[in-house]
Amino acid sequence: MSTAKQEVESLLKNLPDDCTLEDIQYHLYVIEKVRHGLEVADRQGEISHKDAAERLGKWTTK
Repeated sequence: MSTAKQEVESLLKNLPDDCTLEDIQYHLYVIEKVRHGLEVADRQGEISHKDAAERLGKWTTK
């Protein structure tokens, strides 16, 4: 597993030269949220696609 510094370096290498600080902050936010979600999935287990669709269906209107 890479360190936080290595992940930031990789992110900066892959972003365009004209990106803004806001762009960088957004990408760091997304990386952290994905990492957190993966950790939760490891601890609590995953749910099936069907169960996810049912849960999300309660929040959406048709």
